[in-house]
Amino acid sequence: MAKSTASANEAKTRRWVWGLWSALAGVVSAAAFLAVAELIALLVARESSPILAVGAFVIDIVPQPLKEFAIATFGSADKIVLLGSLALAVVIAAAIAGILQFFVRPFGVIVIALAGVISTAAIITRTGASPLAFVPPVVGTLVGVLVLVFLITRLRRWAGAADAADADTPAAPAAEQRGLGRRSFLVATGGVGIAAVIVGVGARLLNATSASVDALRRELRIPEPRSTVTIPDGAELEVEGISPLITPNADFYRVDTALTVPSVDPTTWRLVIDGMVDQRVELSFDDLVGMGLDEYAVTLTCVSNEVGGGLVGNAIWQGVPIRDILRMAGPQSGADMVLSKSVDGYTASTPLEALTDDARDAIFAVKMNGEPLPLEHGFPVRMVVPGLYGYVSATKWVTELKVTTFEADEAYWTPRGYAAEAPIKFSSRIDTPRTGTPVAAGTVAIAGMAWAQTVGIERVEVRIDDGDWQAATLSTPINADTWVQWMLEWQAEAGTHYVEVRAVNKNGDTQIEERAPIAPDGSSGWQRVLVTVSA
Repeated sequence: MAKSTASANEAKTRRWVWGLWSALAGVVSAAAFLAVAELIALLVARESSPILAVGAFVIDIVPQPLKEFAIATFGSADKIVLLGSLALAVVIAAAIAGILQFFVRPFGVIVIALAGVISTAAIITRTGASPLAFVPPVVGTLVGVLVLVFLITRLRRWAGAADAADADTPAAPAAEQRGLGRRSFLVATGGVGIAAVIVGVGARLLNATSASVDALRRELRIPEPRSTVTIPDGAELEVEGISPLITPNADFYRVDTALTVPSVDPTTWRLVIDGMVDQRVELSFDDLVGMGLDEYAVTLTCVSNEVGGGLVGNAIWQGVPIRDILRMAGPQSGADMVLSKSVDGYTASTPLEALTDDARDAIFAVKMNGEPLPLEHGFPVRMVVPGLYGYVSATKWVTELKVTTFEADEAYWTPRGYAAEAPIKFSSRIDTPRTGTPVAAGTVAIAGMAWAQTVGIERVEVRIDDGDWQAATLSTPINADTWVQWMLEWQAEAGTHYVEVRAVNKNGDTQIEERAPIAPDGSSGWQRVLVTVSA
């Protein structure tokens, strides 16, 4: 009985050992799959990276509440988290494929083949997929299957030799066969794994040509603007903890659907105006900047910005009025919407009136805070439209405008639960003091930002606990399209206090008090923070 129990335990241990080795074989096979796919993509269809295509597909199908959670939780790191999660899922699925192939052939091959089908479908259904887009995932799948069969065959030989060595087979030949089997498997697995890493990483680095495009960006010479923005005296309050008047490029929020930053060569970039127009217009980058640049100060806001959130920023942009380009094309009667498209297939629906209004500075921007647009903010050209949330106006890496109607076309976010038209709800925010950071009793500066793009802020009011509303001091606005800073000196007494803020715009409207979620057209509500005052 004891011998039987020991044999059963030994057999169980062996299954675990072979399971671990087969899992490794599966992971190496998946690495070979992805490496070959990346290499082929580099040669025939650069947009056909399987993991990026599947990641983009996941972004498309994830329910709207989960998107909101990801943005609120991870901010600009949401795509890194997604890629990390996908990589972990790939490793787990590949390990399972290896185990299945070892113990219950050919189910491991079926798993790899299914992964190939999913990645191929994700790639060929993407907007702008080339005719050869299917080739990288198909070839990668074939290689992955062959590597899996190759490695598992050697692992099974090793396992068979090991079993024979423990049986009544003559010791020397069996031990020799076990050693050969082990070396054969480990050499093959290690060699394929190393090759996959070298080929895959190398191909991805070559495919992601952002470095070369960034060099072009640094060397790009853009004409000086014909007009510049003047920052008035008193535009920035000297209060510790308040957001700067002009948001540095490195700190400017980024929310988009691009899993990797598109690399667009300005020398080959083209802007096409088509649809319900009298004539099709196509412009190069030189054509665009040759029309003459002007400077504009505009605050942008993301629809995903929660009450008191940080998905809002102010920058000095240089660009060309979109109305001038549309005038060249001649929008036809009946058109009421412009569907803008990015190089990665993203679309936004903007009211035609907002882009043709002489009183609104909607522009094709080429510079941000004195330098060519950063790659992640739309280089070489993006749209900036005051007064509209970014998802319906601020298309980055823009390459096409289709003049159309809201009835005939819809943009990326519309079928996903967001409004087709989305003017920004004006709002205010407390930057300092912050919840969780105690302040000393005495004079405390309560300060923050307020914005009402295209209208302007008339006043900001602050309430302590259940007291009266008090008017805050405002900075001098740059214009009606930018935020303003505000500040109120408070004689703080020890204890805990609620601080609340609201804004009034220049039309006399008071900021909406009722709380609303970010979907379908932006959050609303007064921000209220709990402040601890130490004695």
